[in-house]
Amino acid sequence: MSNRRRVVIMGAAGRDFHNFNIHFREDEGYQVVAFTATQIPDIEGRRYPPQLSGRLYPEGIPIYPEKELSDIIRREKADEVVFAYSDVSHQYVMNLVAQVQAAGASFTLLGPGDTMLKSGLPVVAICAVRTGCGKSQTTRRICEILSKLGKKVVVIRHPMPYGDLSKQMVQRFASLADLDRYNCTIEEREEYEPHIERGNVVYAGVDYGAILKEAEREAEVIVWDGGNNDMPFYWPDLLITVVDPLRAGHEVSYYPGETNLRMADVVVINKEDRASFDDTESVRANIRRLNPSAGIVDAVSPLFVDQPELIEGKRVLVVEDGPTLTHGGMKYGAGLVAAHKYGAAEIIDPRPHAVRSIAETFIKYPGTGTLLPAMGYGGEQIRDLEETINRAGADTVIVATPIDLSRVLQIKGNSVRVRYELQEIGKPDLREVVKGFLNNR
Repeated sequence: MSNRRRVVIMGAAGRDFHNFNIHFREDEGYQVVAFTATQIPDIEGRRYPPQLSGRLYPEGIPIYPEKELSDIIRREKADEVVFAYSDVSHQYVMNLVAQVQAAGASFTLLGPGDTMLKSGLPVVAICAVRTGCGKSQTTRRICEILSKLGKKVVVIRHPMPYGDLSKQMVQRFASLADLDRYNCTIEEREEYEPHIERGNVVYAGVDYGAILKEAEREAEVIVWDGGNNDMPFYWPDLLITVVDPLRAGHEVSYYPGETNLRMADVVVINKEDRASFDDTESVRANIRRLNPSAGIVDAVSPLFVDQPELIEGKRVLVVEDGPTLTHGGMKYGAGLVAAHKYGAAEIIDPRPHAVRSIAETFIKYPGTGTLLPAMGYGGEQIRDLEETINRAGADTVIVATPIDLSRVLQIKGNSVRVRYELQEIGKPDLREVVKGFLNNR
């Protein structure tokens, strides 16, 4: 046992735990000495619990801030660092390679063969090349098509275990009450609530082997709903990757988004109504260059706004999806588009009104500008978000998150919701893709 290879896993409370569970947990040739954490607030300083870490780790595994990585490598005499999170530039990854090697360790990226589980059911996976490409509305569209074709669909969502890990091994969401039962964060609600409202059962959690066994009991088709631009946790029988021409070139410059593009059976070019022709064609050329056998579906994501009259001529505060603005790097989203489309008189800058953790978010991600990211990774941050919104004194708050924020916080005054749904243009469309897939099976 003294000869076990000492490993540090770099993560963000998702892919890192999955890689450990699948590749390292039962392997006596390795000793995982630590996880590091980044991107998500307040996940460091915890432990991966003994209930999940298995017989080789009776005391669990500590989780440290990523900023301590070099010190951890030296202190723990680590032989290897495994990188296990997503939506970072190729340059960012190589800078970490240099840091890890300078501290004396090897740098590893685990691939599909080491991390994907095989289901006995058909698996349709929806992934993306960046956060905010339109993966969620694409997943909803696929579920709708499968259901209309008579298939019992169960969605398995990429992990977001930001609470008590020992209680989140396997989670099943079939009603809005389940969101409260599991004390879901805003980020979790954004992914689960739209599915629940459409009658889809969603599984998530920490142990994706155990999750798969439970989901297979009630499904005919598994739909993998990816997170960020990460790869699927299950071998897909049909992999659909969404690209974003508003960020042309990112499909070949972000990890592991480029992997998803190269593996895709079908690529959805979304947001063509808002991107320039040149940018759309640049993305199309990259698809053809990297994955010439992939099918291409052209699509738009039209806006749906309830009570647009509450925007016209008003001072508005725009609340956008948090991860899309922060590590996704988008400069605007559905809320800002709606504000301009429906004639808002002024877009209020939230930064002078931001408090505590929300103010810290603006410091960490200065590119968000006059948009308010709907950060809510815990009860304290949700309260900070509520106070920031209400301190702004807007005539109308434009809520462009996938959920009804009024379920988790109280907005004073008027608010309107903005939604995106996917709409294919031209042929082939996703219905043809899914029907062809089912017929071939």
